[in-house]
Amino acid sequence: MAGGVMRHLLTIAVCMVVAGGALHAKPRAVSLNVCTDQLLVDLADREQILGVSTFARDPNLSWVAARAGPYTAVAAAEDVVSRAPDVVLAGVFNKIATRQVLAASGLRVEAFALANDFAGVREAITRVGSLLQQEERAARRIAALDGALARLRHAASTRALRILPLQRRGWVSGSDTLTSALLAEAGLVNIAAELGLYAGGQVGLERLIALRPDLILGSREETYGEDQGSALLLHPALRARVPAERWIYIPGRLTVCGGPGLIEAIDALIEQLVPFTGEAPLPRIQPRAGP
Repeated sequence: MAGGVMRHLLTIAVCMVVAGGALHAKPRAVSLNVCTDQLLVDLADREQILGVSTFARDPNLSWVAARAGPYTAVAAAEDVVSRAPDVVLAGVFNKIATRQVLAASGLRVEAFALANDFAGVREAITRVGSLLQQEERAARRIAALDGALARLRHAASTRALRILPLQRRGWVSGSDTLTSALLAEAGLVNIAAELGLYAGGQVGLERLIALRPDLILGSREETYGEDQGSALLLHPALRARVPAERWIYIPGRLTVCGGPGLIEAIDALIEQLVPFTGEAPLPRIQPRAGP
């Protein structure tokens, strides 16, 4: 009799422990945006990730492409609802109708704007860390970002070199963008301000040549004109004005979003600034934040 009662009490105790563990498990999330993908995959434990966006595995767009393989790509609201996440991470540019359907289904939807400065980047990392109950991991990532910025300032140009952040089809990143904030930390002046471009815009070849930049920032080194967009970047007149040794490159997947990928972007910029500044880079200290 006593043994049976004891076994019953032990069973209740085990159930309470299991239930308590479930109640205190870290929130699980789905991401619908390539930028929130970066934050979710980098900051969450694997079991917290219920889905990522359809762009998460695209190596041209996603900093976490190599790490996103194990996770299901979701697109439709029905797919998200069926996974019953504790929180949905979205961008303000995700379809508002999708966000409304998810909210109407009782899901918590957190929308993130694109960061255009480093304060916004820190805020996004901190916010996702809080939503996922990964505050310490987020704090370590911010510390790593601040360390990278310190290395960048050490290597910064003192000559206020004028730089043209140029993409395919003549797209110039504007002065009110994260790319411009990154360049400013390096002591570089984004020519977009001279053009009156704040968010960015397309600029014709003749006008690009007339700008006479000291440097051009691209997202990848073009070796042949695979289409009209890339052909502009290889135009002989532009290359004559700014020869190959004055082009620097940071992959677009590192700067398209305000997140931990910027640490890698900063170190890539530092290495390429050495010929123009003569400053030896400080050693990197980049602890891994993710699982």
